[in-house]
Amino acid sequence: MRYRILGGTGIEVSTYCLGTMMFGAVGNTDHDECVRIIHTALDQGVNFVDTADMYSAGESEEIVGKALRGRREDVVLATKVHFQMGKGRNRSGNSRRWIVQAVEESLKRLQTDWIDLYQVHRPDHSTDIEETLAVLGDLVREGKIRAFGCSTFPAEEIVEAHYVAEGRGLPRFRTEQPPYSILARGIESSVLPVCRRYGMGVLTWSPLASGFLTGRYRQGRPVDLSSGRAKLTPARFDPAIPENAAKLAAVEQLTELAATIGCTLPELAVAFPVAHPAVTSVIIGPRTREQLEHLLKGASLVLDDTALDRIDEIVPPGVNLYHPDGAWRPPVLDDAPGRRRSSADRAAA
Repeated sequence: MRYRILGGTGIEVSTYCLGTMMFGAVGNTDHDECVRIIHTALDQGVNFVDTADMYSAGESEEIVGKALRGRREDVVLATKVHFQMGKGRNRSGNSRRWIVQAVEESLKRLQTDWIDLYQVHRPDHSTDIEETLAVLGDLVREGKIRAFGCSTFPAEEIVEAHYVAEGRGLPRFRTEQPPYSILARGIESSVLPVCRRYGMGVLTWSPLASGFLTGRYRQGRPVDLSSGRAKLTPARFDPAIPENAAKLAAVEQLTELAATIGCTLPELAVAFPVAHPAVTSVIIGPRTREQLEHLLKGASLVLDDTALDRIDEIVPPGVNLYHPDGAWRPPVLDDAPGRRRSSADRAAA
């Protein structure tokens, strides 16, 4: 396993990061097996583990905490805050009030005194970014977190955060965690260049494009919309939807390319983001130990220029064949008055 410096933090992290979203109620409910998966990854050289408070309502963090007993010093541990946790008001978002409470709850579930990378899971337009940066800086000074970053922020929000940090003398986001795969290359247009400009570390998620790059979904084959991820978000998997048909068409060509190279489709998929110069680490999120072992086998795969050129032909740079983030959308898109002038002021003459 190779290691890279995480932005300007000086922290060395493995090129693969173990994502734990599938540990707990939404994926693998066997805690002991999940612990074994984590230990297998650590034994293979992965030293970077990513979770979030909202993954299975805190259960994922609890599993990670169990797994890291006696091994905490050797692991770079990342978690996230933003989404609703439990019932009641003020238990979500990016406010000082919630972040101060949420970090304590995460520390307790993770059974640790500190978090290496604390990430703001999504933007919060109801909270001034200055307030968010200020409280995160306080947590660094208190020793509860070592560094902080953002996750799935649009490029303009990253730029604004850096602008505010510089103007107010506040510490800045050191990392960004965006979705990135062969089928979702939109961040190549602005997010990745912005991260390089600011010297940010980048840990990307969903390299298998919600399962489309596993080889499980193929053209002409029926899709079971009553189980697994397809049951949770059927609109992402129904082959009758043109967007999904485009993904399936790309998968056929990518499968041929993988066969030509002599690798599996998942190995091709994970090797792709690793090759981008802005990417520090790629999050792999297995549900089973078998899935983890298959992904680790492809860690040494190098995509040459010919292979990358062929990928560019199948899915051009900067193109998303689907919208990769189903958990958040800019509030302005749902605000009709914010997008429409009054009827009396809509004419050009």
